[in-house]
Amino acid sequence: MNLGPAEERLIELAIEEDLGRGDPTSAALPPGLNARAAILAREELVVCGLAVARRIFERVDSGLVFTALCRDGDMAQRDQPVARIEGAAASIFGAERTALNFLGHLSGIATLTRRYVAAIEGTRARVSDTRKTTPGMRRLEKYAVRTGGGENHRADLSEAILLKDNHVRALGSVGEAIRRARAVAPGLRVEVEVTTLAELDEALGEHVEAVLLDNMDEATLRMAVARARGQTLLEVSGGVTLERVRAIADLGVDRISVGRLTHSAPSADLSLEVE
Repeated sequence: MNLGPAEERLIELAIEEDLGRGDPTSAALPPGLNARAAILAREELVVCGLAVARRIFERVDSGLVFTALCRDGDMAQRDQPVARIEGAAASIFGAERTALNFLGHLSGIATLTRRYVAAIEGTRARVSDTRKTTPGMRRLEKYAVRTGGGENHRADLSEAILLKDNHVRALGSVGEAIRRARAVAPGLRVEVEVTTLAELDEALGEHVEAVLLDNMDEATLRMAVARARGQTLLEVSGGVTLERVRAIADLGVDRISVGRLTHSAPSADLSLEVE
C-alpha cells in the first residue's frame, strides 16, 4: 500500500501519542547499543500493514533497517516471523508498540475478512465492508478488508447514494426518496434500504440500481430474492455473523455487507522479540 498524506498524519499523531514526552525506559540502555528483533505472528493470521510498520520504525529512527519477510495478504502461521528490524535498540523499543498496534489492528481486519470470504466460497455473493470505521483510519481499514479478499463499499458519502431508513422516513416513502435522489444527482448509482417486502416492491417499481435488505430473517430474504428475480443488485446487511453468512449467501444475494469487519475485528496477536 502506498501511504498518502492522511496516513502520514495518522502515523505522526500515533508516534507523538507514545513518544511525545520521551522514553525514559529506553534511555536507560547503554549508548550505542544495537539490536536485531523480529516481529512474530503469535497465531495464524493474514498479514496486513507492513508498510505502515516500516514507516513507523523509519520515522522514529531513519537509521533502522526494516525488512519485510512476507507480503500483505500472506497467511502467517503461529511463531512465524513476518518482519525484522535492525539498529539502535532504544529506537526499536520506542517504535515497537505503535507499529504493533497498527499491524495487529489491520491484520485482525484482514484475518476476519478472509474467514467471511472463505465461508461463502462457491456462491455468487461477495463480502463487503461498511463506513463503520475508526475515525481517521478508514483508508487503512478498507485496505485491510481488500487484503483479506473482501470488497469496499462507499469510501465516503460522495461516492454513491445510499438511502437509509431515516432518509425514507424524512422524504415520506421509498419511491419518493429514490425520485428525489435521482433528481439531485442523476449520475450516481442509487441504492435504497428496505425492511419489508412491500418496500422492496416499491423500490423495484422505480427500477433502482441496488436494494439493501436490512435485518431480514432468512425466510423473508428468500422471498425477497424470488421477487427481485435479477431486476436489481441485492445486498444484505444487519446481524451477519460467521455462523449465518453461508446460509445468506446460498439464497442467491449479490453482496453481504458486514460492519463488524472493521468495527469489531479482534486485533491479531503479534509481538516483537529481540533475537
